[in-house]
Amino acid sequence: MKIAMCQINPKIGDFTGNLQLILRAARGAEQRGCDLAVFPEMCTMGYPPRDLLEHDSFVKANLSTLEQLAREGVNIPFLCGYVDRNPSSVGKPLINSVALIEKGKIVSKGGKRLLPSYDVFDETRYFEPAQRSLVFNLGGEKIGVTICEDIWNLEHVPGVPTYNLDPVSELVEQNRITMLINISASPFTINKGQLRLKILKAIAKRFHIPAIYCNQVGGNDELLFDGSSMVVDANGRLAALGAQFEEDILIWDSQENYDELEDPWLEEEAAVLKALVMGTRDYTRKCGFNKVLVGLSGGIDSSLVACIAAQALGPENVMGVSMPSRYTSEMSKEDSKKLALNLGIRYEVVPIEEIFTIYKKTLSDLFKGLPEDETEENIQARIRGNILMALSNKFNYLVLATGNKSEFAMGYCTLYGDLTGGLAVISDVPKTMCYRLARHINRDKEIIPERVLTRPPSAELRPNQTDQDSLPPYPVLDDILEAAVEERLSMEEIVARGHDPDLVREVLRRLALNEYKRRQAPPGLKVTSKAFGFGRRYPIACAIGPY
Repeated sequence: MKIAMCQINPKIGDFTGNLQLILRAARGAEQRGCDLAVFPEMCTMGYPPRDLLEHDSFVKANLSTLEQLAREGVNIPFLCGYVDRNPSSVGKPLINSVALIEKGKIVSKGGKRLLPSYDVFDETRYFEPAQRSLVFNLGGEKIGVTICEDIWNLEHVPGVPTYNLDPVSELVEQNRITMLINISASPFTINKGQLRLKILKAIAKRFHIPAIYCNQVGGNDELLFDGSSMVVDANGRLAALGAQFEEDILIWDSQENYDELEDPWLEEEAAVLKALVMGTRDYTRKCGFNKVLVGLSGGIDSSLVACIAAQALGPENVMGVSMPSRYTSEMSKEDSKKLALNLGIRYEVVPIEEIFTIYKKTLSDLFKGLPEDETEENIQARIRGNILMALSNKFNYLVLATGNKSEFAMGYCTLYGDLTGGLAVISDVPKTMCYRLARHINRDKEIIPERVLTRPPSAELRPNQTDQDSLPPYPVLDDILEAAVEERLSMEEIVARGHDPDLVREVLRRLALNEYKRRQAPPGLKVTSKAFGFGRRYPIACAIGPY
């Protein structure tokens, strides 16, 4: 039996577009001689739809899409993720579901048994757990179908709850399935593919059945889906792996012998870069934009964002804007221009010195007798933010914010200044990783000027300023932040890793203090296990830890 895993890139709420994606892939699988096509979780509507699920018309449109898919005359059976109504009057009104469509009919249905409600997931808000999984016979196989989280309870996974129910064990023991299919909308984080593979291998080895996995691909708001659909055979060997961060139809033939794929994953820098490129492209286009703006400072962060934007949208759709002040070095001006030339993007210079002078003169009576401080530094950042937004309004360009995760954590950013933008591309990328990504971009030839990678980073908002005037060395800071944000370790546990107690206390204090800034920041693309945003819900008004 030949099975096609169709990892498509749906747009949330684009029922017509999603229907066409599904039909095109299903017919492609049919033309390639497949016996079954498999599509991701909630592919009729795109994942995650969030509170759109509270609109009855939205749910109804998804059900109409499923019915239309059945009528369209695909000549092979296919599995399609959608949202169904709960037939019971008890519990939540909806069920995260999967349908088997064959010969113009919806012949069988099942649903998701385990509902995640941690990190970015909030499915218990909308869904009632399904009473049963989908089971059907095809080609001499008895196939059980689970949805995403249903396979994550086989062995303990850090950060994932242990549930009372194990849908896979139940399918094997009660239904005697000979093959497992899992449809997913599983977001990417670093090393997530390897973790999924570990789970699928454990299932295959324990139950001696093939484990087939079909995942969504593409970016939807903050979440990035890497695809990476795969098949693990009954011996626990990785037999097939779909494209990473690209649409794909992965075909597996149960009658063929496959060599095991050894270490098929992209290296970390390549994976993160492809994720950010995909996420920037999808966010920009799905929000109705074709072109983007990047404020170029001559530093590592804006250089990295410009490179990502040029890869995502084509250099002809990117404008880099240099906005020098009295404190901007000649080196920074030169490096900004050189980067733009290397990338082939449009480059504009809009000096802010005159505006800054008028700003200070306007406030001089109120500020009389007071020394210059962060106020004047932030004025410069806000002038730049206003210029970028003026260009955005005039030319319909999306502004890309350039702050990194280390800066967001410490509040080393200016509200209505460098936080201005429609998308914060690298807000989940620690500063040390920014340098790693830049080195990866430069692996074949110099695109980001070399001295951008070697000179001390600076906001250049006062004379001789460097980031390390206000922040610990980035390798130290990033290790503390990873421990605090991603691993959620206590102050004592972080200190035990070899860090100075006073420094850890100050980092944790600033981390908590600046939640109000992060709440007002643009949405950012998630690549680590715990990003700032809706997956990390902390109060603004609270007693400052450390916790």
